[in-house]
Amino acid sequence: MSESPTTHAHEDFALEQRLGTLLRGGVILSAAVTLIGGVLYLAAHGMAPASYHIFAGEPAGLRTVGGVFAGAARGDAASIIQLGVLLLIATPVARVFISVIGFARERDWMYVACSLIVFGLLCFSLIHGG
Repeated sequence: MSESPTTHAHEDFALEQRLGTLLRGGVILSAAVTLIGGVLYLAAHGMAPASYHIFAGEPAGLRTVGGVFAGAARGDAASIIQLGVLLLIATPVARVFISVIGFARERDWMYVACSLIVFGLLCFSLIHGG
């Protein structure tokens, strides 16, 4: 038996509400984590003089997801800031993943396929991008 247009519209609205909550929550969580890391960083290094004569890249621990989590678990302020940035990046990726699940529940296979392609491209670029 087919679904009524009202039921389909209600499911679309519910999916949009869940996605909006996810995006809002992800941005708020990211901002809070970054703020905490920034406050800790300034408390530890705020009075240190800036030296712009020599460029020093980020430590190796801040270049990998595992290193960021390990540093954040130790309470390293720069790692906590980087974790906030990673959370911000993960928010739209999670949105696409939740969209795949929502479209699959609605049996909208065209949108499932398109969303999976987008999700795959996002994951590929995050793993293999520079």
